[in-house]
Amino acid sequence: MSRLEQRFADLKAEGRAALVTFVTAGDPGYDASLAILKGLPAAGADVIELGMPFTDPMADGVAIQLATLRALDAGQTLAKTLQMVREFRVENTTTPIVLMGYYNPIHRFGVEAFVAQAHEAGVDGLIIVDLPPEHDAELATPAQAAGIDFIRLTTPTTDDARLPRVLARSSGFVYYVSVAGVTGAGSATTEAVSRAIERLRRHTSLPISVGFGIRTPEQAAAIARLADGVVVGSALVDKIAQATSPDQAVGDVLELCSALAQGVRKARVS
Repeated sequence: MSRLEQRFADLKAEGRAALVTFVTAGDPGYDASLAILKGLPAAGADVIELGMPFTDPMADGVAIQLATLRALDAGQTLAKTLQMVREFRVENTTTPIVLMGYYNPIHRFGVEAFVAQAHEAGVDGLIIVDLPPEHDAELATPAQAAGIDFIRLTTPTTDDARLPRVLARSSGFVYYVSVAGVTGAGSATTEAVSRAIERLRRHTSLPISVGFGIRTPEQAAAIARLADGVVVGSALVDKIAQATSPDQAVGDVLELCSALAQGVRKARVS
């Protein structure tokens, strides 16, 4: 059983959803970013999505675009992102890490080298937003052969005809993008999310995590009552943008993570 499978199975047994947190690797700098990464599990993150900075993050809103620019300006590279995972794994061997981003940096790095190094570093899954299932041979197939889950995005516009193709070779969990648009967009109603999850469950037995537009403990709790996982990214990234020092960035991100985790953990308590 992979780390992702184990984590979601354990949380299902506990009767609660996962808090899935997103931060951009190297934002606001390598040392502070690593401190955030290492601190997230103790602050309540159950799964960590680590963004791979790229110069053209077309699916991301302003907050994550700016985070990517901060990371790139600070010298972050894909090799350094893999090194961050290695350093994280020295202290933590149980929290799943999913690398999220775009195919171009991986293509330039070399798929074979990337998959080998990601597996060696301790990466558990990949979310590559611009690689549809028609291009599985590019990365999904070799990644899964190496034991790295390949997680698909589904959206409100992914209809029942398209869903089986999208989900056919998905693994780890399904990421449901709850609103049409870029990251940081407005949030969907709980009624719309509930209907979407019900529809997805007819097509897959994988855990379903819901993201986009979740910013507060209250919003996280509402989604945690419906889904297997709650994904929060832009709200955490905004804390880094608003901080006046790296130390403040670390503290503010972990403080918000803790508040979100409390919301998720109390969501199903009657």
